[in-house]
Amino acid sequence: MDHPSRTLEDWLAYIEQQHPKSIDLGLERVREVAARMALGAPASQVIVVGGTNGKGSTVAFIEAIARAAGRRVGAYTSPHLRRYNERVRIDGEEAADAALVTAFEAVEAARGGTALTYFEYGTLSALWLFQRSALDLAVLEVGLGGRLDAVNLVDADVAVITTVDIDHVDWLGGDREAIGAEKAGIARAWKPLVLGEVDSPSSVLRHAYAIGANAIRMGSDFFHDQVDEGHWRWRDAGFQIELPTPLLRAPVQRANAATAIAALRALDGEWPDAALVDGVASATLPGRLQAFERGGIPVIVDVGHNPQAARQIATWLRAEPVPGRTLAVFAALADKDIEGVAAAVQEQVQAWFLAGLEGVAGRGQAVDAFAGRLGTLAAGSGSRHVDVAAALQAALHEAQAGDRILVFGSFHTVAEALAELRSGR
Repeated sequence: MDHPSRTLEDWLAYIEQQHPKSIDLGLERVREVAARMALGAPASQVIVVGGTNGKGSTVAFIEAIARAAGRRVGAYTSPHLRRYNERVRIDGEEAADAALVTAFEAVEAARGGTALTYFEYGTLSALWLFQRSALDLAVLEVGLGGRLDAVNLVDADVAVITTVDIDHVDWLGGDREAIGAEKAGIARAWKPLVLGEVDSPSSVLRHAYAIGANAIRMGSDFFHDQVDEGHWRWRDAGFQIELPTPLLRAPVQRANAATAIAALRALDGEWPDAALVDGVASATLPGRLQAFERGGIPVIVDVGHNPQAARQIATWLRAEPVPGRTLAVFAALADKDIEGVAAAVQEQVQAWFLAGLEGVAGRGQAVDAFAGRLGTLAAGSGSRHVDVAAALQAALHEAQAGDRILVFGSFHTVAEALAELRSGR
């Protein structure tokens, strides 16, 4: 491969072809390449964030608060919505194409004959960039699971598990206990493990106890309480602070912000009250109940793609009623519990517009197959459209004053919707 002539797009196409599987959990191969690259700690302090839902939002809150406190922060997240560069942020800025190309070249030079997945390539390149960026803090989002995820190469000063619910059952197991055991693998002996839900699986707590990790639990060790419509309170045994409602809209975002604060307070260092306030108020993340307006019709897009996330969307829809109907544009990947997702929101949806996702290698599905899996659910009788853009246009055509449109079901669904919404059509 002629490295110097390759653009970022060339590299992304190349790394997609370097492993026969899109997902191949295990640390042996990636650890070997990391050793050849002499990868050490990516920053002075590291927080690793795992969980089923809420990972990206929690990373965004940690990043915003830490930057408000004057820290130089690197954040690694996945997947991206529009540009690969979204996955790697340094001091609040997405990594430039040239920086990512240089990092991919470093991975390629070190890997020899070792096959790496797309995610493993990306993780190693992000760690390489962070190591060279004089960071105070690196915040790393786990891709899938935890124990065998490439991000688990890094020993976290603080590990976070946001929530544990059913997703990725082919890789992680079919119940919360099995999935929790996989996610708990990011914890380190005698280091803090922040748990962002009240009822963490016993498998998580057993693992923390077995390795001597200090479990810091929402509802036991830290709390968040509503004060009034615009404010809430974070508190633990020795500290409390009143904070503004997060800019991120879903009710669950208060729990994500609370988890982020607990993670930062578990690190060595001072976090001024002003930084906590500013970070909570300013943190943003595309595709999380993100609002648009077209022809007087509100359009809300959300990446929710499993039943737990769909229940959170339903909670928000109930809390924010509209005079008219809610029209749902729904598209999901073939390996998801689409019946559970649709069932979670069906009481809040009056019309369904189903779309195919055929451009996703190995996981996409045409709209007829998608609709067939919905069975007797109301969503199954929705109108069928070849792709998200067509479904969104059909929903906009049908919507009347007082209605709103919800677009959800996958990161891919939201990416296609954002492209359509920003196209000017």
